[in-house]
Amino acid sequence: MKTIQRTAAFVAASLACGLAWADVVKIAHIDPFSGPAAAIVENANKTLRLVVDIANKENWASGHTFEVVNFDGKGSPQESLQQLKSAADQGIRYIAHAHSSAVAAALIDAINRHNERNPGKELIYLDVTNGAPELTNEKCSFWHFRFDSHQDMKTQGLVSYMATLPDLKKVYLINQNYSTGQQTSAGVKAVLKQKRPDIEIVGDDLHPMLAVKDFAPYVAKIKASGAQAVVTANWSADLTLLIKAAKDASLKVPFFTYNAATTGVPTALASANADDVKLITYWNPNDYTDRSKSLIEPFRAKYNDDFVVLPYYSTIKLLSGAMAKAKTTEPVAVAKALEGLKVMSMNGEIEMRKLDHQIQQSQVVSSWTKADGKTVKYDLEKTGYGWKTLQKLEPYVSSLPTSCQMKRPG
Repeated sequence: MKTIQRTAAFVAASLACGLAWADVVKIAHIDPFSGPAAAIVENANKTLRLVVDIANKENWASGHTFEVVNFDGKGSPQESLQQLKSAADQGIRYIAHAHSSAVAAALIDAINRHNERNPGKELIYLDVTNGAPELTNEKCSFWHFRFDSHQDMKTQGLVSYMATLPDLKKVYLINQNYSTGQQTSAGVKAVLKQKRPDIEIVGDDLHPMLAVKDFAPYVAKIKASGAQAVVTANWSADLTLLIKAAKDASLKVPFFTYNAATTGVPTALASANADDVKLITYWNPNDYTDRSKSLIEPFRAKYNDDFVVLPYYSTIKLLSGAMAKAKTTEPVAVAKALEGLKVMSMNGEIEMRKLDHQIQQSQVVSSWTKADGKTVKYDLEKTGYGWKTLQKLEPYVSSLPTSCQMKRPG
């Protein structure tokens, strides 16, 4: 009888351990689901959900599964902090956010305070695409992990490519007047001075964000300057209206961009017959068609939309790997397992650098080109146009030192 009881107790304990091992991990997606960025966020959320579905189906996290819960931060630090509190009150311990470095800074501070006051109930911030360099420099945190190259890293890659163009002598900068635009302006000037001091900056405009309806006056200044290229980190209407104005004015110079693949921009580029737009980004699906189709084709079939924001894939890939490595979903152990972790993503091997929790990954410079089914297999937004790679940049090209002085638990 005692043997039967011991066996039953062992089986019960084993089942309990198995249930504990196979956790359902909720991820709070806090972003502006309403307002001017809503269309971009909707695409991002669908991207996150598709990757989660794949991760659950393919058992990336060794028994754990993921569930996404949406919270509308409305692009406001105050509203996003309220949503953070709501998520924490619901027991959600993984926070994904991607749109607004100002919100990101507020979330880092709030999560630092929460974790200090609530040992055993720590939160981890999965920063998918925020670009402010300071988030993994002076504001770095043990609880914060960034899964996209920051703006200075992208600038390092872009200018490294521009430096290979011997005939380029004059560049015009035009950016939105907020942190990312300001950082882009300063960064391009600094890296050009280092890599190509012979290139002259012939204009440097910062304009109100999402407030300019007619960019013709700015384009007139660009033409008058004699610029041979334009660099802009503009996004949404500020990018599409700028390029349309340039086309209308017959300004025939390349536009080097950071955000020309985001939702709505490809349609506007095609409508404007834009023909000399370049892009610095982390991935061109046309370079890896065998891999890419596992994301692009299911995404199109399910959502009738384009899979473009690769960092969501990298986020879940690294998070899954850390949970499998840690053999738990507890944030402290998962955070430690994430540090220095390397996995294969769609753009090659990626690493979560331990020093500052900043992803290290390759970059690619590409050109807006008519799809031909070969070098450009995948178009965007049913325009018949996509991206053709000009140069691939290994991770070391855009890797930068950090000023992070990280405080770790214990």
